[in-house]
Amino acid sequence: METKKYSYDYPHPAVTTDCVIFGFDGSDLKVLLIERGIEPFKGKWALPGGFLKMDETAHEGALRELEEETGMNNAYIRQFHTFTEPGRDPRERVITIAHYALVRLQEVKGGDDAAQARWFTMDEIPPLAFDHDRILRMAQIMLRERIHFEPVGFELLPETFTMKQLQNLYEAILDVHFDRRNFAKKMFHLGLLIQTEDMVRTSPKRESQLLRFNKEKYDELKQKGFRLEF
Repeated sequence: METKKYSYDYPHPAVTTDCVIFGFDGSDLKVLLIERGIEPFKGKWALPGGFLKMDETAHEGALRELEEETGMNNAYIRQFHTFTEPGRDPRERVITIAHYALVRLQEVKGGDDAAQARWFTMDEIPPLAFDHDRILRMAQIMLRERIHFEPVGFELLPETFTMKQLQNLYEAILDVHFDRRNFAKKMFHLGLLIQTEDMVRTSPKRESQLLRFNKEKYDELKQKGFRLEF
């Protein structure tokens, strides 16, 4: 008997890709979520993602779903974990290849089967569909580990920023508070920062110097790795 294409004598799972997209508004770490417009879990919030097509890689599928559901098309995503537990999806056996990205905040808009897309701070995350809360928390743990071995900030901060904004970013990721002088001393010691001649008023009585990243030093540290201790 002739076997049909993609028909097999044994059960096999479907594959999806999901994206955890982190952004930063100068004070708070945020994550991009979409409101599901279809069942299952219609009306609940979830990570952007969907089923992988037969002719694309996981990376291509993740980028396609991200653009279709949020309008974002310039994220540099990385794989970080594969979720294989049975029962993850009520429709069928589904394996998810999860990705993450650090991006500067930008306008997003729901599309395809996403009713809307929106940025949420980490302390206002609603209950998520499927096991997406677990995926998000694992990505958050991974980000906290990465920050010690790779300089983080170039992808999340504007071209010029204040030391306070940089400190706010590290505190938001690590959920800690740093001494202002010690934090600044540590960052300047790494050679990552260049002081500009520009100032910005951060309060009625205070101005702060704008900084920018030393791109060459930043790329060098990313390539060879380093250990950042506070």
